[in-house]
Amino acid sequence: MELTRNPTRPVRIGSVTIGDNNPVAVQSMTATHTQDVNATVEQVTALYDAGADVVRIAVDSKKDAEALAEIRRRTKANLSVDLQENYRLAELVAPHVDKIRYNPGHLYHHERELPWQDKVAYIARVAKEHDCAIRVGVNCGSVDPAKKAKYADNDSIGPMLESALDHCEFLDSTGFTRYCVSLKDSDPQLVIEVNRRFAEARPDVPLHLGVTEAGLPPDGIIKTRIAFEQLVSRGIGDTIRVSLTVPNSRKTEEIEAGRQILADIAAGRVRSVVDFGLNTMNIISCPSCSRVENEAFIELAQQVKAMTEYANKHAITIAVMGCRVNGPGETDDADLGLWCGPNFVNLKKGTEELGAFSYDDILGKLKEELDKIVASLA
Repeated sequence: MELTRNPTRPVRIGSVTIGDNNPVAVQSMTATHTQDVNATVEQVTALYDAGADVVRIAVDSKKDAEALAEIRRRTKANLSVDLQENYRLAELVAPHVDKIRYNPGHLYHHERELPWQDKVAYIARVAKEHDCAIRVGVNCGSVDPAKKAKYADNDSIGPMLESALDHCEFLDSTGFTRYCVSLKDSDPQLVIEVNRRFAEARPDVPLHLGVTEAGLPPDGIIKTRIAFEQLVSRGIGDTIRVSLTVPNSRKTEEIEAGRQILADIAAGRVRSVVDFGLNTMNIISCPSCSRVENEAFIELAQQVKAMTEYANKHAITIAVMGCRVNGPGETDDADLGLWCGPNFVNLKKGTEELGAFSYDDILGKLKEELDKIVASLA
């Protein structure tokens, strides 16, 4: 049984086209250090061989961009590049990739005196010159501060949706329409709602679906399945990514999980455990990427899950993030948050910084804070 698709416009990404009733494409992202060309090529190849239609690579510096050129020469995979704060890197990476992903919430970090419209116009011009598609990647933990300030603290959907729609409108005004949009959150229910509302407002724009920081399997797969079942079964979504916290050697599990979820939806095997995690401990963790500065991060996420089992009956959210780029902002909504540096782990309670601790000491400090929360709920 084929999946019914919404009538979105076609967007070509290298040799694959999303939208326009094409099959839902499955993506993943490398977790190696981009400048380690051999390791990155090996992982790109593994993901490609596993069935990845697009493989994303993070580029944060000119040296990363130089490495990307060599990676491009050594792979047939359709490549997407993930830009973070320095949008000017677009010109260096565009000749070597098929798609450029930018985060509207990160644009203000670099050259703050310039309006975001100037920066997006630059990215669009570079993308057009080098035959690249664009993804406007809106993320719950890094929404444009100007957008966020307009909404109530408990309204995370409003600023995400407005940001995506504004960027679509602006790209259209430049004449660049070869783009897709993603709106990601770690809560599958919010992912469902914000993507449903976007699809109503802009039914022509292809959507990239994902639950960010879904965490360790099997929980991360279940969270993602909840969102995908509700959206894809209604024709919403043109490409997907399952984000799992797994070691580098197991990154292909993201492709396998994505393919299985799509096959189950097509066959009518829809589970939709819609209350998953609402009244129990919720561990969210990022899927790892080249920005992770200590590979102990993945083991730490596993240790956090094991250590916190005693509090599993409580609706407490703990976030474990692997880098300094996304970690500070994307732990703000958690009851307790950890974001990892090369030698220390930063511990937060909500938005309050509690300190930086060694990898050996962090579990004990985390348990102290968790015990306080559990006691307050008794």
